[in-house]
Amino acid sequence: MTNTPSQKPVHVIGGGLAGSEAAWQIARSGLPVVLHEMRGVRGTDAHKTDGLAELVCSNSFRSDDATSNAVGVLHAEMRLAGSLIMQAADANQVPAGGALAVDREGFSAAVTAALEAHPLISISREEVTGLPPEDWDQAIIATGPLTAPSLAAAIQERTGADSLAFFDAIAPIIHTHSIDMSVCWNQSRYDKVGPGGTGKDYINCPLDEAQYNTFIDALLAGDTTGFKEWEGTPYFDGCLPIEVMAQRGRETLRHGPMKPMGLTNAHNPTVKPYAVVQLRQDNALGTLYNMVGFQTKLKYGAQAEIFRLIPGLEDAEFARLGGLHRNTYINSPALLDRTLTLKGRPGLRFAGQITGCEGYVESAGIGLLAGRFAVAERQGETPALPPETTAFGALLGHITGGHIISDDEPGKRSFQPMNINFGLFPPLEAGVITKPEGMKRFRGKDKALAKKQATAARALADCARWLGL
Repeated sequence: MTNTPSQKPVHVIGGGLAGSEAAWQIARSGLPVVLHEMRGVRGTDAHKTDGLAELVCSNSFRSDDATSNAVGVLHAEMRLAGSLIMQAADANQVPAGGALAVDREGFSAAVTAALEAHPLISISREEVTGLPPEDWDQAIIATGPLTAPSLAAAIQERTGADSLAFFDAIAPIIHTHSIDMSVCWNQSRYDKVGPGGTGKDYINCPLDEAQYNTFIDALLAGDTTGFKEWEGTPYFDGCLPIEVMAQRGRETLRHGPMKPMGLTNAHNPTVKPYAVVQLRQDNALGTLYNMVGFQTKLKYGAQAEIFRLIPGLEDAEFARLGGLHRNTYINSPALLDRTLTLKGRPGLRFAGQITGCEGYVESAGIGLLAGRFAVAERQGETPALPPETTAFGALLGHITGGHIISDDEPGKRSFQPMNINFGLFPPLEAGVITKPEGMKRFRGKDKALAKKQATAARALADCARWLGL
């Protein structure tokens, strides 16, 4: 579509992953867009820079396996749709076993540079304190989990619904040179080689049973950040603070982020560790490592003391300690239609984590959809919904209505943030999964893997057709 000076822009509020992707999709279609970002004028409790698409919780986009992993399928679909976020991630990846992880500063810089250079994108550094005015006939709110209080209050006033919230905790980052490699060793779980990796992409810190119990005792006794006015806000199970996991049972951590399976101590291969703490590369230079799964609300002094109990980290120097911030999201199934439009306010959409999707990739994926939907409406067309069989469609379905109605409270829906997973995809048709020739038994893990592979293949084929490829 050819741009003309009289053509009204689409407004996108929020320059995180969702807003950045939405703006990119709109501009590449030939429409002008104004991207409003308050950082540079007003900061947040978690962001450290004013760069667009800054990652604040983890640098991992998780698995890049598009054959049998749901988030890997979403990666592939986004690449098919011309995603800026995936383009920047691929260009700034760092080794991480089977995961796609990125140099966070390089990633943000690449997204920012691409958006600033696009002739149809204007970036406005300002805080939008209320709902978009009526003359913004196409607008997307993608302010994420750290939506400014004034805008959150305006959303609540307009919808008449209570916003939901949960605590989101970030993990510490350690300077590589301070890790004792005479105790630790490099290995990916099960020696898995991922994109840009070698099979030795994690640093592993082993604990015996006594060391593990000492660590758990200290963790349970550690001084934590108070809840204050956020008391009673539920956590998202996919990002629980490590001390909260420990409170659920002494063995919880060694069956979660500290599980020793698939790892062999290179310094003592005949003795299996009782538990293992994994560190993942956090920047392209390899000078920083992130403590995998160690998001926390411990106070800074307690963090340094407790985490130095881990073998190999006795002299750890922390580039960043863990922290806690509030994460808000709306009751999307009740408030949004299938095109992410606020019911009763045509042309106003929501995208990203504020809709109740969870994860960086998922947020960007919903931003991509919101941008495409806004383009279709501006061009006088009905937005084409992605098939439910795709990762796009499965995630959209979760946000806009794929939830169980509570028996105790008729009419209400149980809605919680969720990452993309194969449980959100519709079942395969009968007969699609058949026993491979020559295999005597076809059940358990073999059958589950075949089901995932067939679901992934169907998703990518249907996505390509939806995109007209």
